[in-house]
Amino acid sequence: MKKSVLTGLVAFIAGIIITLGLGFTMAPSMMLVEDESKYDFEESVERFEAAVEEAGWKLPAVHDLQATMQKHGKEVKAVKVFELCHPDHAGKILGKDDERVVTSMMPCRVAIYEKSDGKVYVSRMNSSLMASTMGKLIKDVMSEAAAENEKMLATILK
Repeated sequence: MKKSVLTGLVAFIAGIIITLGLGFTMAPSMMLVEDESKYDFEESVERFEAAVEEAGWKLPAVHDLQATMQKHGKEVKAVKVFELCHPDHAGKILGKDDERVVTSMMPCRVAIYEKSDGKVYVSRMNSSLMASTMGKLIKDVMSEAAAENEKMLATILK
């Protein structure tokens, strides 16, 4: 009896360790999503910006990281980070004290960049996954925003 309890305890602890290890190694690939664009860098940027405007979203800021790095003597391939905001979605979260905890993830961000393989890629946070861990209002708003973002991105993704 003591041996089976000890074996069960060891198996339980081993299971926890394996689960934590897998979660730790898989988390980065689950939290961020990267897809290839159908277009070159400039066309990807232009088409994405048009899709954002057509969907009624706002672009409060676009960060040209290539230009920023050039100012500091660093040469990098083309990369822009887009801050996306939808006032209706943002208002639902910003209007409630308890939901403001997610403001550090606002506005939504999308990056379009070139890699050394000559292809253009788009990355963003896996908002759907993040939303699934939140309370109802945040989950609902983030899920809706994520779906809308993916619809805008579909215009440029392979």
